[in-house]
Amino acid sequence: MDKSLKDIFFQLLRIGLWANGKPTFTHSLNESDWVQIHKYAVNHTVEGLLYDSFAFLDEHQLPPQKIRLMWTVRVDQIERHNQKMNAVIASQYKIFKENGLNPLLQKGQGVALCYEVPLHRMSGDIDWYFENNGYNKARNVIKKKKMSIRDTAGFSLSYDWHGIHIEHHKKLFDIQSPFKSRFLRKIQKDHKDNYQTLLINDVYVRLLPHELQLLQVNSHILKHLLSFGIGLRQLCDSARLYYCTFSEINKKKLKELYRNAGILDWIHLLHYILVQHIGLPEKFLPFELPPNLNADWMLDEIWYSGNFGFHDPRFKDGKISQISRQPDGAHRLWSNFRRYIKYAPQEAFFFPIVQTYSRFIGKDKD
Repeated sequence: MDKSLKDIFFQLLRIGLWANGKPTFTHSLNESDWVQIHKYAVNHTVEGLLYDSFAFLDEHQLPPQKIRLMWTVRVDQIERHNQKMNAVIASQYKIFKENGLNPLLQKGQGVALCYEVPLHRMSGDIDWYFENNGYNKARNVIKKKKMSIRDTAGFSLSYDWHGIHIEHHKKLFDIQSPFKSRFLRKIQKDHKDNYQTLLINDVYVRLLPHELQLLQVNSHILKHLLSFGIGLRQLCDSARLYYCTFSEINKKKLKELYRNAGILDWIHLLHYILVQHIGLPEKFLPFELPPNLNADWMLDEIWYSGNFGFHDPRFKDGKISQISRQPDGAHRLWSNFRRYIKYAPQEAFFFPIVQTYSRFIGKDKD
């Protein structure tokens, strides 16, 4: 995609995400341009957000009717998927509670509520965390349902439930450094009485308090940057979370959480991108950006890699390695180590170690 079309893409993304604004381009785009914009929207799982920008365009700026119809069908599928996902969340939550478990919903639909049109946020899977060593008990609950369970790297498991992909996690936060384990246990204990609840299909589901939710969402972004690559939708998640929780979060406390987790320098890079490219008004950042900061290089990496790195044209002929499911996984991990060691040194160092370690010894025995 050339620079001018890429600029239009980001204009449409910001308009759809924030439900305001007008594009600066005045000419009509041809069908080939719109096909390319749609392709990148799918790669970054933001097709619903770009679709929402159409309401703010003049007639001559809209895609050709054929593409609009195709896009409308896709957004209808996203809405139906989200509705089905909500139904699965509610039913699973009740099942887990009936079995004496205390599940916590991570990211996903808990973040979708912060969007202008929650059903247009493209969801990935449902992520659960279980308190009080409930991971193994939850695994047994699923086994009794005759589900096919797959153990995955990072001390997690996955399976499909009524056509929706589900993951269970032993770790609440995607912080890989073993030197941060005590700190993470402490903040989890300190906030155990401050969890939020979200009503999903008449069921109240537990969520993290805002500060911990931001730590979780943003550390998840870093994990993907260190490994597979990530799409723009996850950056939109972070921006909308900041926007919706700004008046309720303890800014000083959040900054200390980032600092103690060892990722504050990288968080500054993320904040730069959220403001400069995603459109988050700077006043909604929890603390000021450092002077002379530039993270455009990180946006370039995100732009090329797309969701999970499968769309990166630089690795289209790459091989799948043992260390990663992504094309040229070992090369990608080494490149990302060099990029991020300056900003999140412990995470950059320990991520490949923990992934490899958990892949071979992290499986639970049936």
